[in-house]
Amino acid sequence: MVRSFLGKATALALAFVAIGGTANAASPQQELVEKAALTADKMINDPGLPSLRATMKQAKAVLIVPSLIKGSFILGAEGGSGVLLARNAQGTWSDPAFYTLGAGSIGLQAGVQDSEVILVIVTQKGLNAILDKPFKLGADGSVAVGPIGGAGVSAGTTAGLGADIYSFASTRGVFAGLSLDGTALVKRDEWNAAYYGKGATPKGILIERRFSNQAADKLRRALMPK
Repeated sequence: MVRSFLGKATALALAFVAIGGTANAASPQQELVEKAALTADKMINDPGLPSLRATMKQAKAVLIVPSLIKGSFILGAEGGSGVLLARNAQGTWSDPAFYTLGAGSIGLQAGVQDSEVILVIVTQKGLNAILDKPFKLGADGSVAVGPIGGAGVSAGTTAGLGADIYSFASTRGVFAGLSLDGTALVKRDEWNAAYYGKGATPKGILIERRFSNQAADKLRRALMPK
């Protein structure tokens, strides 16, 4: 009887631990927000990426993808989750809206590349294009992808290039460099609703600012100049 009681007590204790662990675990949305804050802080303050800091001064919005995975063996694919934040005329950043980057390709390279990516949207036209519909980088109207930095190397000057969007990446893996041409940027409605509540849309979060979550304050602060 004692052994039976101890067994039941142990099982009950483990159940409470499991429940507590679930309750305290961060949601996948919050985990992405926290990883995005780390990526933003690291890359924006990287002395090897001075052009990123310079371009951020012109930013209307920024998309941060903490982990963009690209793999290839004849058939290739790349994808990753990211957050998009917009800056208003007063210079304050919105809360993040959730997006996915993804693309497929055919090639002869084999390997895997993992990159931290920041896309800086410097024109209202570029931001509007992203908000209006599923968006394809480098192929949607006049929107172009700008310079790319690899492994902490400077992405070069962006002055006078005339693009709507500039890309910067810290890359790891067997591929050299990073190409985002043809990559689709798609909003994640379910994630936005899970983080903010029913009816949360990118426009409502980024432009109208009808939705907020204090848990994203660290990410917003990471985008402020230091």
